[in-house]
Amino acid sequence: MKKTINLIIDRQIRKVVIATGIASVTTQLLTIREFLAQLSGNEFVIALILFNWLFIGGLGTFLARPLGKNASVRKLYWLSICLVILAPIQLIAIREIYDLIFIHGSSIGFYPTFAYTLFLITPYALLVGFFLPYSLIVIRDQIANYPGTRIYIFDSIGDISGGILFSFILVYCTTPLQAIFIAHLPLLVALYSLYASAYNVKSTAVIGTILGLTALVAAILVEIPTLTPRNGELAYYQETPYGRIQIIKDQEQYTLIQNGRPIFSSHDFTTAEEAVHYPLSQIDSVRHVLMISAENRMMSEVKKYHPKTIDYVEIDPAITDIEFRFGLLEKFPEMNVIHQDGRQYIENTEKQYDAIIINLPEPDTFQINRFFTDRFFFIARQHLTQGGVLSFSVKGFDNYISDNELQKISSIYRTTRQVFKHVLLIPGSKIFFLCSDDPLETDIPGLLENKNIPTAYISGYYYGNITSERISRLNQQLITTGPINSDFSPHLVQILLDEWFSIFSTSPILFLLILSVINIVYLFCISKEEFVLYTTGCFTMGSEILVIFAFQIFFGYIYLQIGLIITVFLAGILPGAVYGEYLRQRGKQILLFTDIAMIILMLVFIGAITFFAYQLSGYAFLLFGFAVSAVCGCQFPVALYLQGGDEPAAVKMFSADLIGAAYGTLITSILFIPFAGILWSAAGLILLKIISLIILNTKK
Repeated sequence: MKKTINLIIDRQIRKVVIATGIASVTTQLLTIREFLAQLSGNEFVIALILFNWLFIGGLGTFLARPLGKNASVRKLYWLSICLVILAPIQLIAIREIYDLIFIHGSSIGFYPTFAYTLFLITPYALLVGFFLPYSLIVIRDQIANYPGTRIYIFDSIGDISGGILFSFILVYCTTPLQAIFIAHLPLLVALYSLYASAYNVKSTAVIGTILGLTALVAAILVEIPTLTPRNGELAYYQETPYGRIQIIKDQEQYTLIQNGRPIFSSHDFTTAEEAVHYPLSQIDSVRHVLMISAENRMMSEVKKYHPKTIDYVEIDPAITDIEFRFGLLEKFPEMNVIHQDGRQYIENTEKQYDAIIINLPEPDTFQINRFFTDRFFFIARQHLTQGGVLSFSVKGFDNYISDNELQKISSIYRTTRQVFKHVLLIPGSKIFFLCSDDPLETDIPGLLENKNIPTAYISGYYYGNITSERISRLNQQLITTGPINSDFSPHLVQILLDEWFSIFSTSPILFLLILSVINIVYLFCISKEEFVLYTTGCFTMGSEILVIFAFQIFFGYIYLQIGLIITVFLAGILPGAVYGEYLRQRGKQILLFTDIAMIILMLVFIGAITFFAYQLSGYAFLLFGFAVSAVCGCQFPVALYLQGGDEPAAVKMFSADLIGAAYGTLITSILFIPFAGILWSAAGLILLKIISLIILNTKK
């Protein structure tokens, strides 16, 4: 009879583990998107979030053994109820606490970003990390010698299910707090069944379920209030697969905000005139114009040249719908709206343009950097007619130009000069780059007067702001040896990362030094098998970051695909763990073989990127991610078997995997890729696994 009850409890706990995986992965993905929207974040913010999540999760796992004494189903039940309640609180806190700590609308430095994300992630991530080994301890109180790998496998099933649920359903159909509600319902059902089966006391199970449901429902009711700004009125709000869109109304002015970043305002007339007339005034006859993103009144200014077609490329259909609905963008018969990534469109179209106007933010992300590389400029030139002009802008300066700004401008200038014969820089609040194979003129008002094209800002203020002396001084300051910005060596991202630190007079050196000391102390305290899993976790997350950044470079829609990428990496762990459990008795031989397999996979990645980069489809990167995670997943049951398979060994293995993953995330995204590029980052991960092979073959 007792054996039957124990088997029932085992089955119920397995359901809880799977449901917790569904809930935690969904919460993790929503947390990433929420921080990105709140912080106007880039890949480095993603890296900090993942690092904090994994590191705190590893700490929670490590605490499971000393705090897991007298473990029981009752304690597991209430810990899980706390997990349900914490999930919506975490998302709401991300939205509400920022304005209480920081000045509304201001940007914050590296250390405040790190502290802010760490503080808000810690309660949930700590509990999630604690949950998995604790659930194993509870089961082993019922069934002695219960395989630790089995819990690992069921957790993987839940993680995969959560990733699929989010990536293919929730991201398209729900708001964040609605998604939290749906993802946590299976966990509440599983917890109710667990408690009722273990104690046959349904009243307590009902109380916990009601508490969890109350928290989830209450969160949905405050969804819109938590998104309403303190200044202005929330005129519109929508979640799309590409991020969050908000329209803020302040008196008669509308501002479009995407992922926490103001895109443009309905009353910004100056930018429209500069962006359009600087390039188009250089062209004798404007017939076909391509605009990658656009702002208010830009189409009206282009219309003054009477073009045959205006192709407007915007990746998110919701953006264009809102622009037209709120009158933020005019629509004309000549306009063709194309919902596609701008770079992919240019690469695939056969159409020739007299002008290509790019209206994008600073290249501080890999997604935007793709439009400032030598390859993009080369592709754009191929789609320009004779005398055609490519135009774009970056943040400018008034009187003093900082070292970082000068490096940025110099790098872009040198990169464009590799492709175009003539590059004209027009300084101001923004620095406009005009690129063409024909000579370019600086007297924009004179060109417009000859064309009988009226303007308000340019005709009245250009000569006072843009003088020949200012243009000459800017060109004299340019660094002629500035680095060429390319897809695989994103120097602009590195420069803007340095600028982020310099603005706040901070440096990541202290942060990295502290982490290095902690890391070294940890490595001296672990066994060979733990070290192998540590490097494997590092390798897996490093590979995941490489794939995320590669998607940014080649496809440019990471906000849509990040859930899919994470899901694919989770999916490979399951078959790998099952196969590893089957082969575990071969022990060290399997660890050596899988380490070599990881090295081979990374060499294949380097070869594919080097020789076939622009012919690869997104599926190739996903297949690589699945293969890497499958090989990595194979190592966990083997390492656990070599360490004896008991509870202390399981806790150590879980911790080593998570802590290694945390360090892999941070090092790859903050150090390797920005400063060494994609290919050398991959080489660094190979070196890490070579060290693992060497350590594995030592006697101690």
